[in-house]
Amino acid sequence: MKELIEYIVRALVDHPDDVRITEAEGEHTLIFELRCHPDDIGKVIGKGGKTIGAIRTLLATAAGRDGRRAMLEVVD
Repeated sequence: MKELIEYIVRALVDHPDDVRITEAEGEHTLIFELRCHPDDIGKVIGKGGKTIGAIRTLLATAAGRDGRRAMLEVVD
């Protein structure tokens, strides 16, 4: 799932080499923290949060197949 997030976000941003994703794993939950170049945060979030919402929906669907729950946080 980390690769899925990385693939999507790198395609959106102007500085793909600055994309960093860290993963914390719980018993039934995965938490992903996304860090990127400060100029690209707006592109990742999107207008009204629509882009990050769509990414979170895809992530939740992929995690649901494994019977898990996944969360994505954008960190400054």
